[in-house]
Amino acid sequence: MERTTVVLVTLVTYKILLLGIGLWAQRRTRNTEDYFLGGQQLGPFVAAISYAASSSSAWTLLGVSGAAFSLGLGAFWLLPGIVAAHIVCWFWLAPRLQARTAGGAALTLTDVLAGDAQGRWRGALAVSASLIVLFCFVFYVAAQFQGAGNTFTSNFDMDGNQALWLGAAIVLIYTLLGGFWAVSVTDALQGLLMCIAAVLLPVAAVMAVGGPATLLAALPDMSPGLGGGFAATSAIGFAAGMMLVGLGTFGQPQLLNRFMALRDEKSLRQARVMSVGWFVVVLVGMLILGWCGRLLMPDAPNGETLFFDLTNSLFPVLIGGVITAAVLSAIMSTADSQLLVAAAAVAHDMGLSRRWPRHSLLVSRLVMAFLCAGAALLASALPASIFSRVLFAWNGLGSAFGPLLIIMLCGRTVAPPWALASMLTGFGLTAVIYSLPDTPGDVAERVVPFIAALVLALVGARSRSTTVDTSTATTVRG
Repeated sequence: MERTTVVLVTLVTYKILLLGIGLWAQRRTRNTEDYFLGGQQLGPFVAAISYAASSSSAWTLLGVSGAAFSLGLGAFWLLPGIVAAHIVCWFWLAPRLQARTAGGAALTLTDVLAGDAQGRWRGALAVSASLIVLFCFVFYVAAQFQGAGNTFTSNFDMDGNQALWLGAAIVLIYTLLGGFWAVSVTDALQGLLMCIAAVLLPVAAVMAVGGPATLLAALPDMSPGLGGGFAATSAIGFAAGMMLVGLGTFGQPQLLNRFMALRDEKSLRQARVMSVGWFVVVLVGMLILGWCGRLLMPDAPNGETLFFDLTNSLFPVLIGGVITAAVLSAIMSTADSQLLVAAAAVAHDMGLSRRWPRHSLLVSRLVMAFLCAGAALLASALPASIFSRVLFAWNGLGSAFGPLLIIMLCGRTVAPPWALASMLTGFGLTAVIYSLPDTPGDVAERVVPFIAALVLALVGARSRSTTVDTSTATTVRG
């Protein structure tokens, strides 16, 4: 059987499975809370792996292996930065956010950030947060659709725009049907496939280079890294910049809503071990793959295609085709969580569903369909660098929401004017720095907006005496 046939058959089978999951999830979706948070009944395995897949998706398989190939040993500093950020999220942020939102106290991250604000200030916070989410996620989703189209074009004799619209339609159908349940279960399946690929392929690559001893002997020559090819100050700056990639994690709505949807504290404790373990396994696997690629394919023109190149050369047609199809599916399915959060921002946070309460689910689904079409149109009409778009969306959301959320979960309240200023400053500075030449994705874009927003939130913070009862989610303010 030819490789393209294997990939196509696997893809069709996988997409039929996704649609089946959507139909199953539809039976569990009865109201808006079910549609956007799964009725807060998410179990530990689905929460852990769907969180990991939503955070990483295909950029981890393609981007991290490509970075290891291009940067050599210096790419190692991605590992502590990313893993440390997720450890903070799961062990510090998650239990506080879960307790604060238990029992339906908040349906979206915007509900949490608006806090105690009332009247026009609450409206200003909700609208501003919703517009930031909408703006960032339209570009984020467009990048995922464009990635799906590009990958289809490189693997099949298929027009890129046709592939883009086909992938967008499949993602939209199962997300429309089942909402949060469909998104979470399909993301968990996708994350499981990614983890399997991240184990099989590096093991095969290490065997191909001659074993672990050969790879370890070659690592010291792979620069840049501390002490190799960089001046000491440059090396420290490089390492710090790589580690700060994880800073935007604290403000990602598509990740934080997994914490809000968890069933109970026991599920949280189990989920955080599985999720952090997933990141360690996948990131280490992709770093090893990239380093092996420097030995196996030193003249490869593009490190971001290394995953597919090594898959084709190291595995038989059947296994290689299945792995390729798994990654293609991951790229196509990445957009579902972003679509759901963006729909919640428009339908719930901006009040459209409250205007037509009897048809709130229909309103949410219509909003999602329009957003999906808009993102697909943007991807096909205005192609741009995929990872540049993703980095902007990641940093913009992280700086707009992360600092404010951290202060609020420290038991403080932030006066509405300062909360709004923090949110707009974090996003606005990210956009300004991103627009400057030679800065997209660099240390300044990750750090400066985040710190500026954090300072404003601290200035506007005031003490708050709270007693949280996790069974009733009531808060008594002193």
